[in-house]
Amino acid sequence: MSRLERTVRTGPKLRLSADTVLADALLSELVAPGPVLWLVSAWISNVEVLDNTLGEFSAVLGDEQIGRYRLADVLARIVRIGGRVRVVTRPTPHNQLFVDQVRTLVSTDADLAVIFDSVEHEKTMCGRDWMISGSMNFTASGIGTNEEAIRYVVDVAEVAQARLDFKARWGEDR
Repeated sequence: MSRLERTVRTGPKLRLSADTVLADALLSELVAPGPVLWLVSAWISNVEVLDNTLGEFSAVLGDEQIGRYRLADVLARIVRIGGRVRVVTRPTPHNQLFVDQVRTLVSTDADLAVIFDSVEHEKTMCGRDWMISGSMNFTASGIGTNEEAIRYVVDVAEVAQARLDFKARWGEDR
């Protein structure tokens, strides 16, 4: 696979948002989960990430639900199909709410680990061979309304290095 990289600047002035980039990346993990999906963000909310109201993703999502999917739903689905998910965020009540929402959707033996890090500030989602990083927190404001710069890269070597860095910082088996 050849390297692909794009920086997208979002916000109301440019009339761009990060939702389609995020949806495409998460759909790729639903089709073929990578070794581990990392979600690293100082702030995380249970934001809407996939709009399947017209059923266009039903081949990937199945007939379970036609509608809108939130981040917790998609992460839980990735875990349920055998994926491994690691969430790293700050220990705040806001983030705890999101963590609780994800945990209620997966079984206790699921391969979901949450790491609370009080100095974490990076904003990255890292999948099989792709990575989204930049200034955007994974919140409604970050994805939809704030002016942000996000970098989307598809590169096996760079993504593998990011996963190694995350494992060195937070471990992988928590």
